Amino acid sequence: MQTPIQILRRLTALALVALFFAGSGCAANPLAAAEPAADSAAKVNTPISPAEYQSQFGVGADHILLDVRTPEEFASGHIPGAVNIAVDQLPQRLSEVPPDRPVVVYCHSGNRSGQAAQILDRAGYAQIYDLGGIVTWAQQGFPVQ
Repeated sequence: MQTPIQILRRLTALALVALFFAGSGCAANPLAAAEPAADSAAKVNTPISPAEYQSQFGVGADHILLDVRTPEEFASGHIPGAVNIAVDQLPQRLSEVPPDRPVVVYCHSGNRSGQAAQILDRAGYAQIYDLGGIVTWAQQGFPVQ
């Protein structure tokens, strides 16, 4: 039989784990990953692969490609056509991102792009696509300038 202190320690540990996953944007929350209604043309925080991006938003497609890495990371190499607004500056610079166009976000590995997609979603943007990281983009042979 466990003592009250042992029970309290286990409950505290479980609560900390739950808080960690809730704060990290983990898809364990089924509501966080909910898809929009099937009849809705808008896409909110939709993952998109590099190949899907090229197919859907290739040459001439109207959209904003948003690199949410730091200016230094952007200068070291970025996807052609991208605009750079670091994720920590995004809430203050939303006026630079047209709300009526699809927005495709990416970062280095995919973490900050998820944060940026959430910021855009909370600000009311309707067409948000998360490309993930430039690492995957480059590994799949797509251009970086």
